[in-house]
Amino acid sequence: MEQKGKFIKAVTYKISQFNFMAKIKQVKAREILNSKGVPTVETSVILSDESVGTSSYPIGTSVGSYEAWQLKDSEQKRYQGQGVQKAIQNIESQIAPNIVGLDAERQQEIDKIMIDLDGTQNKGRFGANAILAVSMSVAKAASTSSFLPLFLYLREFIKKEDLLLKIPTPAFNLINGGKHARGTLNFQEFLVIPASSKTYSESLEIGVSIYRALGKILEFKNLSTLTGDEGGYSPGVATNIEAFSLLRESIERTSIQLEFDVFFGLDSSASNFFSDKKYYIKDKPTGLSSNELMSYYEELNRNYHLLYIEDPLAEDDWSAWSNLCSRMSQTTIIAGDDLVATNPYRLQIALNKKAITGIVIKPSQIGTVIETLAVVEIARQSGLKIIVSNRSGETNDNFIADFAVAVSADYVKFGAPIRGERVEKYNRLLQIEDEINAL
Repeated sequence: MEQKGKFIKAVTYKISQFNFMAKIKQVKAREILNSKGVPTVETSVILSDESVGTSSYPIGTSVGSYEAWQLKDSEQKRYQGQGVQKAIQNIESQIAPNIVGLDAERQQEIDKIMIDLDGTQNKGRFGANAILAVSMSVAKAASTSSFLPLFLYLREFIKKEDLLLKIPTPAFNLINGGKHARGTLNFQEFLVIPASSKTYSESLEIGVSIYRALGKILEFKNLSTLTGDEGGYSPGVATNIEAFSLLRESIERTSIQLEFDVFFGLDSSASNFFSDKKYYIKDKPTGLSSNELMSYYEELNRNYHLLYIEDPLAEDDWSAWSNLCSRMSQTTIIAGDDLVATNPYRLQIALNKKAITGIVIKPSQIGTVIETLAVVEIARQSGLKIIVSNRSGETNDNFIADFAVAVSADYVKFGAPIRGERVEKYNRLLQIEDEINAL
């Protein structure tokens, strides 16, 4: 691995000597549909050497209060107010004139220009959907111009030579609930996570095998095999805990060993079932206090040994987060998604309060490539596990797969191993695995 790292560094340096810093020649923006049939922004950046980078903005369904703003048209006669023509106009009339002519490799400067032009804390003027689409497209175009795969190009902005180049472990969302499945289960994602000792190819096979076994069990039990936003099944079971029973039975139908080859994880997205200072889940007849919900998680952990739990509590229930972390973090990664929203200020609060041991990274939550990289570095220096995630409303853009490898994330969450917008990312990781092995 040490020799491989030196080789990568040498190749990067050699290629950079032949790069004449192509300049941004044109920025194009268009409205496309995501995996849920909702309009989103796609941008193409064309450079003076004709290199092109095209990226699109992913949209979340379960959106935290502290995320960067996604600008929509709010014109009900068109796409029920979900159109993004205003964001596209901002790209064409405000962003493009200020970055055309700049060297594409100056990612930090370009992102800062967009942030300063917007002038708000949450990208509220131009929209994060406008800014991030341009930011990702600039990075893609520059990587093409530099003759570097995107994951190696992005790695140049990290400047940590000892950072292990690896494929993150996938956490497969095999059962969808919450807002991803329209109310069948309270918890949003029921995850199976292969052991980190597995190669990526082995992990992908494990995820597919369990997913297929789960489908057969649901058919046998006459349960729904309809899928949610991220491709996971959405069975109409009575309680959340039954979902784990189904997953355990599915694993037992294969040659895969639970707690050796694969582990369980959970994304509760608890803000979505929190109301009037109580948590309401199907498993209990009345609303739960923060402490009662934590006791429920501890019972769940005793029975199913959770490797990972994300957003177990509401995004502002800080004292409970700190309490749960002290009670469960010895055995379980406590990860913040809505809690932190890939925001450096929220991250610092979480660190000060010792509320998390892992962070979910979503570029769309903060709005630029460089800001996302900065949050990853803060988290890494603080010893947190890094989980790079897609959104429920995805496109076929695979930027996030290269990004996850570039930052040496510990885990990725791309949904179930089906559907084009999910498989595109899993397949990109297969390509990167081959590229790394060939180095």
